[in-house]
Amino acid sequence: MAAKILSQNKNGTFCGTVSQSATINTSTPALWKTVGNYTGLPEWVLDVKKTESLSKIKNDFGAARDITFADGSHVIEYAVGWKDKEYLSYIATSGLPLDGYHATISIAPKGKSTQITWTSFLISQNSDKKQFSEFLDFMDSFYAKSLEQLKAKLEKTT
Repeated sequence: MAAKILSQNKNGTFCGTVSQSATINTSTPALWKTVGNYTGLPEWVLDVKKTESLSKIKNDFGAARDITFADGSHVIEYAVGWKDKEYLSYIATSGLPLDGYHATISIAPKGKSTQITWTSFLISQNSDKKQFSEFLDFMDSFYAKSLEQLKAKLEKTT
């Protein structure tokens, strides 16, 4: 699955999902070392300039981060689900042109490699279908390119 509009109500509220996966030739612990570093996004996520922790909790449920992108924009996110070496889920509370954003990054062994899947649910009220669809396509490409960067980084070091 890639990007998809799930529903639209008569008030112009759109719901959608984005999902990308990659198989990386590395161990689950090695992949989690990068993905489970909640403020380590500049190491592998496209156009992330820096990530700062906003909480005492660093890499677990309840962690908060302020992400600064190359264009100067900021997104604030909170970890709302966490299981070491399996998944982390987070919500964005500001910085996106959405009313709701929830994403999960999950990993699982796949032979000698590890499968990573990044999936999100997005909601936008009073939006234009064309703009919402374009944003879903942007996020789909963003996830795919970020996972490509992660794969290149980890396969280079193993």
